[in-house]
Amino acid sequence: MVAPRATPQRRIALIHALRESIDPIRTAFDRLWPEAQIFNLLDDSLAPAVRHAGSVTPAIHERFLSLANYALGAGDGSGPMDAILFTCSAFGPAIETVQRALPLPVLKPNEAAFEAALQKGRRIGVLVSFEPSLAPLLHELETLAARRGQPVECRGIYVPHALQSLQSGHIAEHDATIAAAASDLADLDVLVLGQFSMARARQYMAPALRDKVLTTPESAVLQLRNVLAAAHG
Repeated sequence: MVAPRATPQRRIALIHALRESIDPIRTAFDRLWPEAQIFNLLDDSLAPAVRHAGSVTPAIHERFLSLANYALGAGDGSGPMDAILFTCSAFGPAIETVQRALPLPVLKPNEAAFEAALQKGRRIGVLVSFEPSLAPLLHELETLAARRGQPVECRGIYVPHALQSLQSGHIAEHDATIAAAASDLADLDVLVLGQFSMARARQYMAPALRDKVLTTPESAVLQLRNVLAAAHG
């Protein structure tokens, strides 16, 4: 009798601009794809850099390329990386530069959630706690909808002070602030929590609203699993 082939363990590099993104994506992997081997690379100077510059500058593009190339050689030496997932939502153009430069799957943090949102409805809300993320994410969502020829009504809200509460250790305050802001979008078909760090607040929303909410860590893990399964057969 021939023993079944073991499923190869996929190796995923996670690149973060906020340390608050690390626990949510680790939790999502633990729940949805515990067999994956993940490695974390953090550069928490990126968020202040984009806030100071007001846009994703050429220098930031270069930094993302450097981080991605560094990530390719990271890990425990047991094999090459199978994919890279960026968890920093304000840096879409820089991530696209990496996607063009590298031969392996490179995922933006929000693309999976946006794909899922477009399948759920036309009226889509995007909630963010890092203000520089809002305009790029709405543009990304609208561009994706236009590419599909799908009419869409996008509404975005920046939740001030929520991220600062989380970074100061006031976790309950962060969660309550996010949940309250989400209730203002309850009339929409679907709501995307635009930062990985916001995912934990979903559990504190009313059940009817919670059913409409997509979190970016869980969406990203599911997409990564499907992309690599298709690529490797």
